[in-house]
Amino acid sequence: MELRLYDTLTKEKRPFVPLDAKNVRMYVCGPTVYDFAHIGNARPVIVFDVLFRLLRHTYGEAHVKYVRNITDVDDKINDRAARDFPGLPLNEAIREVTEQTGKQFHADVDALGALRPSVEPRATEHIAEMREIIERLIAGGFAYAAEDHVLFSPQAMNAANSSLPRYGALSNRSLDEMIAGARVDVAPYKKGNTDFVLWKPSKPGEPSWPSPAGIKAEGRPGWHIECSAMAWKHLGEHFDIHGGGIDLVFPHHENEVAQTCCAFHQERMANYWMHNGFLQVESEKMSKSLGNFITIHELLKDWPGEVLRLNMLKTHYRSPIDWTMKSLEESARTLDDWYRVAADVVPGEPAASVVEPLLDDLNTPLAIAALHGLRGEAAALSGSLRLLGFLAESAAQWESRKQQASGVDAGEVERLLAERTAARARKDFKESDRIRDLLAAMGVAIKDSKDGTTWEVAR
Repeated sequence: MELRLYDTLTKEKRPFVPLDAKNVRMYVCGPTVYDFAHIGNARPVIVFDVLFRLLRHTYGEAHVKYVRNITDVDDKINDRAARDFPGLPLNEAIREVTEQTGKQFHADVDALGALRPSVEPRATEHIAEMREIIERLIAGGFAYAAEDHVLFSPQAMNAANSSLPRYGALSNRSLDEMIAGARVDVAPYKKGNTDFVLWKPSKPGEPSWPSPAGIKAEGRPGWHIECSAMAWKHLGEHFDIHGGGIDLVFPHHENEVAQTCCAFHQERMANYWMHNGFLQVESEKMSKSLGNFITIHELLKDWPGEVLRLNMLKTHYRSPIDWTMKSLEESARTLDDWYRVAADVVPGEPAASVVEPLLDDLNTPLAIAALHGLRGEAAALSGSLRLLGFLAESAAQWESRKQQASGVDAGEVERLLAERTAARARKDFKESDRIRDLLAAMGVAIKDSKDGTTWEVAR
């Protein structure tokens, strides 16, 4: 069965044909490192990690390159730095913030079972590439300098008599619709309402670099040009897959396409554009004002990362997801079962019943349903779970993690179980029931069988 992916640009699911099967290339927009990542940020991390694993399974680990950037120059970073480190010069404070939050992000996504990307470029390390693209755009008549800014003109792009894509094609909007519906910055130096910033002057104390286009004042890049530059540097002018959240389609990805295609005279930047859907918490939009804004870091205090991962994958990546406590509890119980059955088994090849749904535009809900049917085939279950990024621990480590998270004292549990066994032997069932109820109150579930009594931390 061939891999088929839904392309946001063409609005259809179509066979994936890489430009070079020995060099499959994917770019995904990464974090802006100014604060803890929230659970919505985890969705593209997990979704495109599954795709990365599937591509490596299909084409070989050595033949897949995955780039996920880090945005380390941004107004939000500047604001956080000024707030948290008021005694430091702004540039030093910014470095403190980006280093700290970058480490936080890595710790969180590592716990989610996500593989590190092949390359993880930082925006500030690619200023030369940004300047090069901007100079190309100015030379081509697609951008212009005005009052120490450089701006891109979508009107110029759409007026060009060439094979360039139409600005607005990715988000399926016309220029008029964008002007009417978008929040556009009004400035006297802009030639058109939809023109967007490629480069802008830096304020005193902010990060700054020599400007392109002969501008004397130092400045810094706009957001969109950063990803065009990093993708070009590490994947080339034209590559296979570009991914991110659905909220990035416009303006970020639309502007990336415009910059890259106009700078390099390409019909496409990426052959497939993939976007994951929104996330809600208990049927409400996540927001700080509603008090339901949850970070990955906070959730990891109460749940193993694999529980969060499974909970995310139970919904198809293009569909909205409702993040609920009930669903988390169900995911935890499912993983408890899988760990008991498959964690300590030598993994076999992933089952076709699991791989085939993944090849159909990452149909993880159907793949997970197939996993439930593999309980009697432990080796295939083990191999299939590992393909999806599960079973990073042994069964004993998993159980120990549960105990630590719950605060259960394993020694005390074993002592009480021994007392209960002795009570049952002397037919003191009242005492046996009392101990069982005491263990239940401690969060311990016990199971009696002909082979003895086993226990686990109750979910």
